[in-house]
Amino acid sequence: MGLGMNPATLSEPTAEPSTPRRGRGRLQLIMLLLLVIGPMILASAMYHWRFWVPEGRNFHGTLIGDGQTRADLGVQAGDEARWQLLVVAPADCAAECRELVYMARQIQIGLGREAGRATHALSAASPLAADYEDLLRRDYPQLQRYPLDLGAYRQARDSVPAAHLWIIDPHGNLVLRYDTKVKGKAILNDLRLLLKLSNIG
Repeated sequence: MGLGMNPATLSEPTAEPSTPRRGRGRLQLIMLLLLVIGPMILASAMYHWRFWVPEGRNFHGTLIGDGQTRADLGVQAGDEARWQLLVVAPADCAAECRELVYMARQIQIGLGREAGRATHALSAASPLAADYEDLLRRDYPQLQRYPLDLGAYRQARDSVPAAHLWIIDPHGNLVLRYDTKVKGKAILNDLRLLLKLSNIG
């Protein structure tokens, strides 16, 4: 006598519901997006609202980072899509101012292969002495020259009475400010670090 098999017991096993598996896939995708996008959002927020900013810093100048631009200083410049070493002279461009102009040129040269990513410039409120004008025309052919609106400069929050050198980013934002006592090597190191960290300009 053969063994009888109940047809009901031969039915194929039912598939596990796919909803939990699909839910886990969505959760993994969301976590991956958070890992990629989250740090960028956090860094942007820290920059704009200035929170969780560490006390220690690697820069030698005064960090601005408040959205103030070259135009806010009263520097009447056109668009410049490169980093800029800008000397601003609200008074006469005397010995210390001229030293900063010289330093700005040497720093750009010191960038070597990266020199094309930066420019050097002078913005003065007063006409320059004739002998200095001749020197700039002869020895500083790449120096950009801009007029300075002294009224706007004095109203700017980060204005200073003496000549200063500024690092400006390719969007025209003020990044770092240096006085006349700064060493060129310190500015060069700061600018190299900015160029390394940035993919603009």
